[in-house]
Formats: sequence, structure tokens, C-alpha cells
Amino acid sequence: MLEKLSVILEIQEFDIKMIRLMKLKKTRKHELEEIESLKKNLRQKIVDKTTETEEIKLEVTSYEDTIKEIKEKIKKFESQQDLVKKIEEFNALNQEISRADRERANLEHKLNAASDQLMAEEDSLAALQTTYDSTSENSKALEEEIYANIAEVNKEGITLKEQRDLLVPKAEAEIFAVYEKLINNKRNRVVVAVNNRCCSGCHIALTAQQENLVRKGERIVFCEHCSRILYWAAQAEEAETTSATPRRRRRKIAAS
Repeated sequence: MLEKLSVILEIQEFDIKMIRLMKLKKTRKHELEEIESLKKNLRQKIVDKTTETEEIKLEVTSYEDTIKEIKEKIKKFESQQDLVKKIEEFNALNQEISRADRERANLEHKLNAASDQLMAEEDSLAALQTTYDSTSENSKALEEEIYANIAEVNKEGITLKEQRDLLVPKAEAEIFAVYEKLINNKRNRVVVAVNNRCCSGCHIALTAQQENLVRKGERIVFCEHCSRILYWAAQAEEAETTSATPRRRRRKIAAS
């Protein structure tokens, strides 16, 4: 069984590398989204502040126009006073002038407040625009670096997939189908060794029966807790040692 799993283990290493690349790519894309979100938020604040500023400008203009009209009205009343001959008419015009003058004073007070608010809003708008321009300029280098990194990740991912695809035909179809279903679900190693009677995937102890089944290697054995495919680590180490020993002997013979 270990021989059948050996190709799957090689494929798994490529898959793990590609999964890590995809996580890195996702992280970098999220960084781009955060930068764009920040700029979008600033742009919206500029739009809102511009609208508020324009509304206050209209209010200021309205106050100025009304005050101008009142002043003209007062002048008209004063001109009429010069023409009237009766004291009652003079007093009536005087009351109109006083009423108009109070209205003018009230509007001038509102005009001053609106003008102060307009100045503050214009300063705030200028500050927002400066912040946006600075943010856009400073983020350019970071965005270029992120895009370059994503391009590198894509390139490396293509290379890994090409190498993986060369191994797939060598894997036993039935085992590979099970493996793909597991790794697509867990997005992590799903063919794991048994170490110290524990599944090295979930680190939960196996039963004696499970351990014996894995040690025999006659069929696929799944961890009862995490459903990963198990193999006996000691056998893998022995296989590596056995394959390495003849090479060492050949080197000694060649040296003699």
C-alpha cells in the first residue's frame, strides 16, 4: 500500500505548495481590496463634503441676496419719509424701517455663521483632497509590488500544476479519486503518517486494531477521527534507507 501511496504523497506535496500559494494570493488580493476600499471611502467623503460645501454656498448667496433686497427696501422707506407730510405716515414708515433693519441684522448674523461654516467646510474639503492625493501616491508602489507578487505566484502555480499533472497518470485511479475528494475538502495534508500510535493529521491516538491495519498496509486505512488516509511512517523510513544503502555501497566499490 505504501508503494501505491508514494505517488499520492508526491502529488500531495505539489498540492500543499499550490494551496499555500493560493492563500498567499488571496491575502495579497485582500490587501489590494483594503487599499481600494480606503481610497473609495476617501473619494466618497470628498463627494459628500463637496455637496455640503455647495449647499452652504447657496445658503450664503441666498442670505446676501435677501440682505441686499432689505437694504434697498430701507432706502426706499427713507426716501418716502422725505416726501410725507403727516406725522402718522412718517411714524408708520419708521416702523417699517425698524422692522426691516431687525430682519437685516438677524440675516447678517446668520450670514456670518454660514460664512464661518463655509470656511471650515472648505478647509476640511482641502484636507480630504490632500489626504486622498497622498494616499493614492503612496499606495502606487505598494500596489505595483502586490501585482508583481501575484504574477509571480501565478507563474509558480502554473509550474507546480504542470509537474503535478505529470504524476497524476502514475497514481492508482481509485486511490487518487479518494485523495482528491479529501484534499479539496480539507485543503491540507490528507495522507499522513502514523507517529507514536497517533494520526499526525489530527494527533488523536489510534486503536490497536487500526494501528495493526496500517502496519500491514494491505488496504487503505482512514483515521476514524479526521478521515485522513494513514500510512506507517516506519515503513517509509525503511524504504528510504533501503533505497539509499545500495547507492552508498556502489560509491564504496567505485572508490576501491
